Amino acid sequence: MKIAELSTRYPPGPGGVERHVRELAVRLAARGHQVDAFASDLVREYPMERLPARVPREQVLDGVSIHRLPVWSLPGELHYPFFRGLDRALVRMSPDVVHAHTYGTNHAAVARRYARSTGRPFVLTAHYHPIWSIEGGWLRHRIRGFYDRQLAAPIVASARVVVVQTREEERLLRSPGLQLPKVEIVPPGYTPLPPPSDGDRPFARSIGVEGPFLLFVGRLASNKGLLGLVDAFSTLAARDPRASLVLVGADGGMRAAIERKVAQLGLGERVRIPGYVEDERRLASAFCEARLFVLPSEYEAFGLVLLEALAQGTPVVASRVGGIPEFLEDGKAGRLVPPNDPTALAAAIGQLWDDEETRLRFGRYGRDVVVPRYSWDRVADELERIFREVANGR
Repeated sequence: MKIAELSTRYPPGPGGVERHVRELAVRLAARGHQVDAFASDLVREYPMERLPARVPREQVLDGVSIHRLPVWSLPGELHYPFFRGLDRALVRMSPDVVHAHTYGTNHAAVARRYARSTGRPFVLTAHYHPIWSIEGGWLRHRIRGFYDRQLAAPIVASARVVVVQTREEERLLRSPGLQLPKVEIVPPGYTPLPPPSDGDRPFARSIGVEGPFLLFVGRLASNKGLLGLVDAFSTLAARDPRASLVLVGADGGMRAAIERKVAQLGLGERVRIPGYVEDERRLASAFCEARLFVLPSEYEAFGLVLLEALAQGTPVVASRVGGIPEFLEDGKAGRLVPPNDPTALAAAIGQLWDDEETRLRFGRYGRDVVVPRYSWDRVADELERIFREVANGR
């Protein structure tokens, strides 16, 4: 079968969707399918930042033909990347199935046009984020509302199947009143990190942290609840003078605000922001060495980073939002708290911080019970079945 995977970015572009696309594409190619991945030449969407010149725009990697196409965008808050040449590229490839990733994107509209002109099916994996969780000001939210009401409906309805990761994602996708075709729930897989770096706390020592630390990994973005996390940490910092907070990730527009909050609370060097960690052994060390991992997001479609922490035996504290409660039961591998509630977040962190027995129990349960449920091979099994069914007209 000839399968076209369409995504805004493809690794080395960072992000959960990007990893999802690569893991699926590689596995489908290993099963004998012809898989072409079409993505933009961006490393970041908003504001736009292009991949460095050393990254090939055309290459075959792990059996997948990767095509990184140029994009252009409307200015400012009207930002919306348009692919150049994607229609023509699909016609040249002539795939049996087009698999578009992410609701509300230009390449999903291109997938619909290809399906309408050729009669061949397209499948949409939504990776859906509700209006209130997207970045940008009121104008971007208004534009997104217009898109949901006026433009999304024919694109979504034209998909042969819409794939979501959780029941909550399906509920949210239905909330704008969209008429959905058949919906399949396919949770993502977990990509194991390599073993942690050798040595005694190599990650902590590399950033100058001597005592126990609380860890966040993800983009420093407005929807991640990081100002509330700093507030919650100030409560812990007053009680434990050795505690630190470490925020790992690329700046998504919030670093300056976080640094101002840290200064206002007088936390100084007790909050470390080492930036994006590309070395995955070093990242594994960060998860392994942390006393607790915290994800205080306002919304997460799933929250794969929680599996990365649990795989290292590190208990977690996370917001009870999006798809998180569907795989992380409160009191089994960690604690769930309401979003945007620094008091509740501080209480959950405080309950676990000095309770080593509970932390070890949560960590073992997460590593041995939760993580093994999520396999990319299982995801490939499900998507291969869906692709065969739609290609055969079912």
